[in-house]
Amino acid sequence: MRYALIVEYDGTRYSGFQYQKNAKTVQEEIETAIARFTGETVRVKAAGRTDAGVHATGQVVTFDSEAGHPTEVVVRALNSHLPDDIAVKEAHRVADTFDPRRCATARTYVYTIDCGDTRSPSRRRTTFYLGRTLDVGRMIAAAAEFKGVHDFARFSGPLERPDASTIREILAIDIRQDAETVRIEVTGNAFLPHQVRRMAGALVDVGLRKLTIQDIQGLLTGPVAGVVARALPPQGLCLVSVQYENLQKIW
Repeated sequence: MRYALIVEYDGTRYSGFQYQKNAKTVQEEIETAIARFTGETVRVKAAGRTDAGVHATGQVVTFDSEAGHPTEVVVRALNSHLPDDIAVKEAHRVADTFDPRRCATARTYVYTIDCGDTRSPSRRRTTFYLGRTLDVGRMIAAAAEFKGVHDFARFSGPLERPDASTIREILAIDIRQDAETVRIEVTGNAFLPHQVRRMAGALVDVGLRKLTIQDIQGLLTGPVAGVVARALPPQGLCLVSVQYENLQKIW
């Protein structure tokens, strides 16, 4: 029986979601909690492999179990075995063919920037402190250039395979200013390593008047070997949701 979990975590203490030898990861903590609950050794799959220091409020994780526990029991039991910075918000029984990454049609990330005069200790884990005023109007205009299908090679970190495609589609991008913070929300069919952090870095540089809209266009259309956009630090990034077609048939 396959279960899908909606998981929230603070990624500060972890070297990313995916299991790594000799490193603390979110995947390892979830698998350990499942083993303690069910007595089974499992490997979980996730919709997105978030990097070290990146957070999630809507990560989707699946695992198989022969125990057949009710979903409400799964939520309570796993949370009793998980550390305080990881929580299962929901559990659903899904088809055995459901794959959280391959079945996803879109993912939404939010990058949060603190522009206040004084850094906020209470927000330091979940925001990037810039401490400078951004021209949000310029950022919104530049963000429109990202929408649609583009080659994001110059917004990518190292790829697992050198011949992997760097073509991605941005379905929506929204920038909102609220008091001292600026939030960049990006929805795409899939993302390259560090892509959202580099997109956010380019937009911040537009807001600081270091880059222009024409520079953004050049990063999207220029040679792959050209200058890449700078990546903002990981703590400001959060995976907020993953979308699927015919969700009612999956849950």
